[in-house]
Amino acid sequence: MPDDQSSAGSASEPEQLLLEAVAAEIEAYVGLAGWDLAPALFALVPTRMLAADPAAAAALGSAAGVDPSEISPDAITPVAQEELPDGPLDEALAQIGWPPEVLGCALSQEIVLLPPSAEPDLDDLTAESAAATALEHPDRREARLVVAVLRGGRSASLLRLRGTAETGDELLTGPELAPNLVAALSATLAD
Repeated sequence: MPDDQSSAGSASEPEQLLLEAVAAEIEAYVGLAGWDLAPALFALVPTRMLAADPAAAAALGSAAGVDPSEISPDAITPVAQEELPDGPLDEALAQIGWPPEVLGCALSQEIVLLPPSAEPDLDDLTAESAAATALEHPDRREARLVVAVLRGGRSASLLRLRGTAETGDELLTGPELAPNLVAALSATLAD
């Protein structure tokens, strides 16, 4: 008989895998539009709830013969939200709150990564100047970051490093890729 810790860990593993799959689904969806996109926000809602709504069910494929009762009770569907307002992302996120039916949320954002050796070049700059300097840095890497969080505290992060024609894109995953964004998205779910 397993002890309580291993039971709890195995029960939460499917939820983590599901959240990682949702983050990958969002990244693939956003990636269809290419690069140089504005941040995109998604509500994570129970798929069964959407399947119960005739208009949403048609979009999910329920009209094509999928019985809503056959949908896993754990299934989550990302629902794209309206464009975020212009301005600092942290300020926009601070204005967002979700109804209880929303299980979580996710954000896709393009970012610029710099090597640690570039940090001294940015130390005394304003945020706007640092952003401009980063965009011009010869060793910069452009990337698309997707972070998904659930009300229970789980998070998943995915980072697609934009490649070249020779190298192709690189895909990284991990829970600690963007802890500040995880915290900001989690705050939008606070009751």
